[in-house]
Amino acid sequence: MKKLISLLIAVSLTGLTLLLTGCEDVDESTIPWSRPKDWEGGVPGMGGTSR
Repeated sequence: MKKLISLLIAVSLTGLTLLLTGCEDVDESTIPWSRPKDWEGGVPGMGGTSR
């Protein structure tokens, strides 16, 4: 009986640890590739800079 209680406590603590740590939530706006740069997506040879 003592071994069963110890096993249940160990399983409960392991499950609680996994539940509390979980996955990290990443803020999408902090990722540098979330928006295209000024030079991306335009027509080739038709750059926005004039000389």
